[in-house]
Amino acid sequence: MKAAVLKKIQTPLVLEELSNREAKPGHVIVELRTASLNRRDDWITRGLYPGIQVPAIMGSDGAGIVLEVGPGVSGDWLGQEVILYPGIHWGDCEEAQSSTFQVLGMPTDGTFATQIMASEAALHKKHRHLNWDESAALPLAGLTAWRAVFKQARLQPGETILITGVGGGVAALALQFAVHAGGQVWVTSSSKEKIEQAIAMGAKGGSNYHSEDWYRSVLDQAGAPQVIIDGAGGKGYGRLIEIVAPGGRIVNYGATAGYPDKVDLFKIFWKQIRLQGSTMGSPSDFQAMHAMVESKAIKPPISGTFALKEVNHALDQMRLGTHFGKIVLRCG
Repeated sequence: MKAAVLKKIQTPLVLEELSNREAKPGHVIVELRTASLNRRDDWITRGLYPGIQVPAIMGSDGAGIVLEVGPGVSGDWLGQEVILYPGIHWGDCEEAQSSTFQVLGMPTDGTFATQIMASEAALHKKHRHLNWDESAALPLAGLTAWRAVFKQARLQPGETILITGVGGGVAALALQFAVHAGGQVWVTSSSKEKIEQAIAMGAKGGSNYHSEDWYRSVLDQAGAPQVIIDGAGGKGYGRLIEIVAPGGRIVNYGATAGYPDKVDLFKIFWKQIRLQGSTMGSPSDFQAMHAMVESKAIKPPISGTFALKEVNHALDQMRLGTHFGKIVLRCG
C-alpha cells in the first residue's frame, strides 16, 4: 500500500510504500478510492495540534470498497462501497466524547493512503447519489455540521441562522442542512464570490467579514439571528455576542482565527444567550446525518481534486483559503 506520512512536523508529507494491512478481529480492510482534507491535517503538519505523534499517516475522511473482513465481521461487508465514521472511542455519553476519543489520521492510521484498517462499527454504506469525491468529502465535515446545527443549536424551522466563514467544508454543509431544515440562512465570508455561491445553495444573503461594519450589515439584512454557527472565534467573536437575538444560541466548532479579544459577560447574561461548544459527533449523530443526506440528496461541494502524490500541493491550496467546500484526494 501507499500512504502519505508525516515524518516530522513542519515538513512535507512523504509518499511511502508500506506493507498491506491485515484485518484484526472486528475490523476490515478498505481499499480507499478517495479521501478529503480537513483543517486538522494542516494544524498537525504545522505542530499546532495537541498530542502529535509521528510518524503518522494523515487523513480523517475516506471512502472505498471493503477488500477483506477480519474474524467476527459479517461477510456481507465484503465488496461493499462504504464511507467511514471518522471517530474512535466516542464513548457512551452523547453529551461529550470520552477521554480516549481519537480522530482518524494521527495517532491511528488515516485515509491519505490506498488502504486502511477500520472497525466494522465505522462502516456506513456509500450514498447512491454521491460519487466517490463527494463521499469522501462528507464524513467529518458533515458530522461536525449536523451536530452543531441540530443537536447543539437545536435549529427550528423558520429561525434565522447565521453561518460564518461559509467557504469552509463544515460551514458549507451546515448551510445545506439548515436550508433543508427550514432555516432562514445568512452567511459571512471573505469574498463576494463565496457569498454568491452560498446564495445559489439557498442562503438569503451574506456579508463580507473583512468589512469593518459586517455585523451591522447582518443586522440590516437579516435582523438578529436566533442561531449562529461559528468556526472562527478570533477578534470578531464579540460581535456575534452583540448581534445574536436575546435568548439566542451561538455554537462554536472551531477557532481558526484564534482567541477572542474579550467575551462580554454582561451581554451574555443580560441577553440570556447560550454559548455552546461542539466537537465532531457521536456514532448516533453520524447515523442521523447519514440519513438526512440520503433523504434530502445533499451533495457536499467540491473545490478541487488531486492525486494522492499531490497531497502537499493540496494542503497548500487549502491554506490559501480560496476554496469553497472540500478538497479531495484520489487514492487509487
